[in-house]
Amino acid sequence: MSATATRKTVSVILLIPAVVAFALWAFAWPAARIAPRDLPIGLAGPASVTTPLAQRLAERDGAFEVHRYADAAAARAAIEDRAVYGAIVATPRGPELLTASAASPVVAGLLREAVAAQLPAGTLPKVTDVVAAPSADPRGAVLAAGLLPLALAGAASGVVTTMLGLRGARAAVALGGAAALAGLTGAALADSWLGAFTGSWWSEAGVLALTVLAVGSTFTGLAALIGRPGLGLGALLMILLGNPFSGVSSAPELLPAPVGTVGQWLPPGAAGTALRSVAYFDGAGAGPALLVLSAWTVAGLTAVLAGARLGAARTDAPAVPTPTPTPEPVA
Repeated sequence: MSATATRKTVSVILLIPAVVAFALWAFAWPAARIAPRDLPIGLAGPASVTTPLAQRLAERDGAFEVHRYADAAAARAAIEDRAVYGAIVATPRGPELLTASAASPVVAGLLREAVAAQLPAGTLPKVTDVVAAPSADPRGAVLAAGLLPLALAGAASGVVTTMLGLRGARAAVALGGAAALAGLTGAALADSWLGAFTGSWWSEAGVLALTVLAVGSTFTGLAALIGRPGLGLGALLMILLGNPFSGVSSAPELLPAPVGTVGQWLPPGAAGTALRSVAYFDGAGAGPALLVLSAWTVAGLTAVLAGARLGAARTDAPAVPTPTPTPEPVA
């Protein structure tokens, strides 16, 4: 066996376990450290009643970010605007808990446990689900399970476009067309067939398409700039980091720092947030996530076009002639 073949064999033997270890860390570590971290919740009612509650919540060492509201109506509005995940309302009959299982079933359950812990043993708080998850998907499984296929669809569009040798405007058109059809297909399945999304059909399709385009253009753009290694870098960002850091199966505020924040800067995390907003909250809170997706899309398509121009410039550059050695004079 040649030295080159030996090096390649050793590289494969060492690389695969390293990739497995990294993937297990990226997927398993955040999931094993789920806990509230500055989770925004509301308190509504007279200060004389809510202040002791706020103090007890503050004892949870930064678990909750408490927002004060004058009454239950204001707290409901904040939940519907996605400013908070839920709220505790002080009433003459005791605390009432407002939740939004559509925002995160995991957080809704966590809040029920947190409020129940403040009450006498055996007492359960009255719970009102202000924005409930759809009956066809009460645990939000479709949204959580659909994020990885969405990222894979974007990755596939980017890889196929690169492998087929499409460049510049042709690549952009291919990516855009594939993303549009993927968005329409995804909305037809998740909304029309499964009933897991209950918002504006076209808004859902638009977010799905923008997500696929953001991921696909990033793959193709990186490959256009740095070659085939760009596909590996795209997989690292979008699949190995973007998916487990998205917090879509729980909430970004439940992931270890800074994983939750980083995840919202990547397309999969932004897609999860934007989809929840358009599917269940009439688009409330979708602005920052849509901005992230748009920024990745613009950057990726710019890289696609720039890479094509750089490739054309290298192809059109005149070859440098090899100088012909001058023969030595014969003595």
